[in-house]
Amino acid sequence: MAIREIRLSIDEILRKKSREITEINDKILTLLDDMAETMYSANGVGLAAPQVGILRRAVVIDVGNGLIELINPVIVEKRGSQINDEACLSIPGKSGAVERPEYVKAEALNRNGEKIVIEAEGLLAVALCHETEHLDGILFIDNIIDEETDEEE
Repeated sequence: MAIREIRLSIDEILRKKSREITEINDKILTLLDDMAETMYSANGVGLAAPQVGILRRAVVIDVGNGLIELINPVIVEKRGSQINDEACLSIPGKSGAVERPEYVKAEALNRNGEKIVIEAEGLLAVALCHETEHLDGILFIDNIIDEETDEEE
């Protein structure tokens, strides 16, 4: 495992759409391992492959209940609404209020290629939306309704 460089918002790769993963091989498994190590070392709760410079549809999330690895995640259901402050490892020093669904249902593959379904509320729902948007080149600042920066605090 290795800690990879987290790309910052000025990097155009973060605005590109990621490609579907068609084969789960050693390269993809190493990517997942490295992403988890990178996320934990940066004290994040989620990380998408584009944030480490790889345009593939993979995310890792840990909101305090253990590591979740998702390959080709797709949100298939959303309900309700919540507004929370969000931040991003690729946009240090910036946070802001973003409206997200209160409940999210997502489908993906795990590292063994098995289909999994995740139902999430609260912070996990936020993280799922935030990270899957990274796969389509969308950053949380695109959805911000109330902006804050470290300098203002």
